[in-house]
Amino acid sequence: MATRVALALGSGGARGYAHIGAVRAVQERDCEIVAVAGTSMGALVGGLASAGRLEEFADWATSLQWRDVLRLLDPKLASPGVLAADRLLDAIQEIFSDVQIEDLPVPFTAVATDLAARREVWFQRGPLRAAVRASIAIPGVFTPVMINGRLLVDGGLTNPVPIDPTVGVASDLTVAVSLTGPRRRVRDHVAPTQESAAPQRFEEWRSRLRRTVVGITGREDRDQELVPQPVRTSWGTDELPAELTMRDVTAQSFEAMQGVVARYRMAAVPADVVVTVPVDSCRSLDFHRAEELIELGYRLTSDALDAAGVEADPLR
Repeated sequence: MATRVALALGSGGARGYAHIGAVRAVQERDCEIVAVAGTSMGALVGGLASAGRLEEFADWATSLQWRDVLRLLDPKLASPGVLAADRLLDAIQEIFSDVQIEDLPVPFTAVATDLAARREVWFQRGPLRAAVRASIAIPGVFTPVMINGRLLVDGGLTNPVPIDPTVGVASDLTVAVSLTGPRRRVRDHVAPTQESAAPQRFEEWRSRLRRTVVGITGREDRDQELVPQPVRTSWGTDELPAELTMRDVTAQSFEAMQGVVARYRMAAVPADVVVTVPVDSCRSLDFHRAEELIELGYRLTSDALDAAGVEADPLR
């Protein structure tokens, strides 16, 4: 008998392409996906997977180049978010069609956050496209949306890896895919760090600055451009690196918060299998890197399922 699997797909911008590989890895096993819950990019991928339209989206995503991403992200500098994302969603509108969540062959939940009520919202009925649009509204990046009088933004603020909506589903295994896993290049610490505000020795300062720039921007090739010595502000702090952009700060601030929230939420409602995609696998808006991220998600999920003893489908 096939193993009944409930999927919880987390938020994390372009790293969410890894969810496509994760779904493929589960489908290749002797498994039946009986429920999907998703936040942000996890809602986009999860909704299309529940509708049986994921491969159409994967074909489109792997064809994107960086210039296509810039065109689709639709800058809105005077709006409540930097990007409207309407062009991005319009580009995949035909894949979504006008499907209603309650009509999907696999039960699905999209998680968003109600800003005024300061609580998460689960969309389990209504238009799939509207629910996904609310779930991907990263604050300060994508414009928020209004649905039934609620001002909604990305579900990652409140539930970055939405295991909770799958709890009531009859399943044998819950597989959670988190996109805020530990960095590969920079060591992450969970416990608070005690620090001195006094200036460090130059080599220590330079080494930490390099790690900071790489960890925040992901641009290792800029190391040689770092200032040769610390420059102090009138507050006694260091000047900000020239490489740092508002997009980097916004994205990394949001992801730092998500990482902490996800750890607490997943400790309270644990999954049977947890797949962790490193947070530095790509930047949040690297939507032109679908192919490599799909492969990464497939490999990490396959390894996790092997470790859990989930057998391959004998008919494949």
